[in-house]
Amino acid sequence: MCGIVGFYQSERSADSFSITVSQMLGMLRHRGPDELGYFFDEQGALGTARLRILDLQSGQQPLSDASGRYWIAYNGEVYNYLELRHELEQQGCQFYTQSDTEVVLAACIAWGEAALPRFNGGFAFALYDRCAQSLLLARDRYGKRPLFYTHSGTEWVFASEIKCFLAHPDIQLRFDPEQVASILAVWTPLPHQSGYQNISQVPAGAALRLHKQPGQPFASPHLFHYDRLEIQGTPDRLASRPATLAEAAEQTRALLGKSVQLQLRSDVEVGAYLSGGLDSSITTLLAVQHSPYPVRTFSIGFTDAYYDESDEQLLVSRQLGTRHTALQISHRAIAEAFPQALWHAEVPVFRTAFVPMYLLAQRVKAEGIKVVLTGEGADEVFLGYDIFKETLLRQQWPQLTAPEEKQRRLAQLYPYLAHFQQNTTALAGVFDQFAQERNAGLFSHEIRFHNSRLGLRLLQGEFGNGLTWLQQLLSSHAAELAGQTPLQRAQWLEFKTLLAGYLLSSQGDRMSFAHGVETRMPFLDPNLVQWAWTLPAAWKLSPTGDEKYLLKQAFADLLPAQILQRPKQPYRAPDAAVFLAADPPDYLELLLSPHELQKLDLLDNRFAQQFVAKIRRTAPEQISQRENQTFLFLLSLALLHHQMIARQGVRPNTMHVWPPASIEAQFVRRIDGRQQMPTAPSP
Repeated sequence: MCGIVGFYQSERSADSFSITVSQMLGMLRHRGPDELGYFFDEQGALGTARLRILDLQSGQQPLSDASGRYWIAYNGEVYNYLELRHELEQQGCQFYTQSDTEVVLAACIAWGEAALPRFNGGFAFALYDRCAQSLLLARDRYGKRPLFYTHSGTEWVFASEIKCFLAHPDIQLRFDPEQVASILAVWTPLPHQSGYQNISQVPAGAALRLHKQPGQPFASPHLFHYDRLEIQGTPDRLASRPATLAEAAEQTRALLGKSVQLQLRSDVEVGAYLSGGLDSSITTLLAVQHSPYPVRTFSIGFTDAYYDESDEQLLVSRQLGTRHTALQISHRAIAEAFPQALWHAEVPVFRTAFVPMYLLAQRVKAEGIKVVLTGEGADEVFLGYDIFKETLLRQQWPQLTAPEEKQRRLAQLYPYLAHFQQNTTALAGVFDQFAQERNAGLFSHEIRFHNSRLGLRLLQGEFGNGLTWLQQLLSSHAAELAGQTPLQRAQWLEFKTLLAGYLLSSQGDRMSFAHGVETRMPFLDPNLVQWAWTLPAAWKLSPTGDEKYLLKQAFADLLPAQILQRPKQPYRAPDAAVFLAADPPDYLELLLSPHELQKLDLLDNRFAQQFVAKIRRTAPEQISQRENQTFLFLLSLALLHHQMIARQGVRPNTMHVWPPASIEAQFVRRIDGRQQMPTAPSP
């Protein structure tokens, strides 16, 4: 697991190659603190910051094939690499390391682009063909690992994180107002977005091929998708789906067990995050069953009892016999760590829940653990989120005529929110208002997007409802979406938006790799995901509103009843309240002062100042959900402007020094390929 950087079709001198790639890698030391290295030739450079997890001794990068024609800079893990290696060996391939990096390289050479859908894992890599003068940038199917790119003149530049572009002498970051409007409306960047002008993401399940034709000064880009979300299920899988719920439960347990076994492959110890919910309890249980050593678990607790789930975490840990570490987090700790965590998130955020994950990864690293299993993906695959229950109830709403029945159904939606148990009148009004679809294809998410409109008022200019980019995404995937039910479309939207753009990124990869910790997600094994999509929705979300019903059936005899019977409790953290205490963090006054807000040319400064004044007059417990989100968006935009645009520190020890110093002397490997051009293709 690593961070990668590089550039292609560059006209720089060799000395400039060396300095620029080393400075870009310097921005990624947190992702791969174990080894650094780069390769360069006349056309460009590849660099890696390596976190050693597999093949600790001989897995250095960048890595080439025997001929020196192909070079790879690789970030990630392909969990089925042993099976692929065996197949390649049967075809005559020879291997010189025990790493999955070499398997990925050999598979791409042998099978071309057809290799990509065969990889089961989380990865992003750059594959450079020196003879063809082409570069392939590829990313895993669900977006577990990041990969950004841009171009300046004839030069294409790529990196695992946006901050790397700050170390490139020809790139200046600026917010893209249209993308920012989309992020504020949808809560997350869309698959191709970064939030910054001229910076793009390789979408999940896609690859970008750059190829310079003879006689052309500029490489032509070609983006293609090698994997598409078939929510309805492919015909072959539909034909073989289980006949009964009991059979489905048995297969669910078997598929998850196989996924955990694959993801335990490592040359270092693998731990687990244990939140106290169903998903992490299942992954921990299976880790205990299949791990060759005692499993260590890690959890977040809050000093604020309203958010704390420590009792459930300890219950599961004791029953499964894990060695458990709990980190108690206060409001103050969240406020103090917010600038550092946002530096790694790199995009505007709508809540603070990513900050405790940053602090937890810090503790995991201090305990000597480099890899952890997590429960991400279970809610998207097995219908665990409130939005799925909301979608079903809103579909049925016009047929519900008795007020008592409406009240009863609404009270079941959010069992963790006490005020909705006592009074559902306001909620009933919302359901009356949104019983019919207003924006084509977005029925399931319309209430969420409506609540985002306050945040859009932060921006100057006309952006409507902020959904233009999302509607364009829907149009580009019309074939996949044809014939889907509202519930299936809700799943598709969650995969394309919040899962990849926030949960696996801002709250996932970026927080764990801030401290050199790799997260693995057994619920996002493609075999499990594609199989689960073929199952009847009522098996996953029961007619009585019992979410993840199939998962509970599959593990009913193995987990504590308290965990199985407990209603879905979403992971949450305190938001605006942590910044509005009697002793607010010292950076708050600076960032939200009229003088500083005026520097953000995308803001409606008058509204932003009025909003800040209103929030400061309001008691924290009276701040609404949409006001919380808007406050976090404004604060994160102001802070990112300091960090990424103006490149200024906010307070001592929270920011990096500009420009980043070269770390040439610390490199393990520096490979000059200018005199090593291969004369013949690889066999």
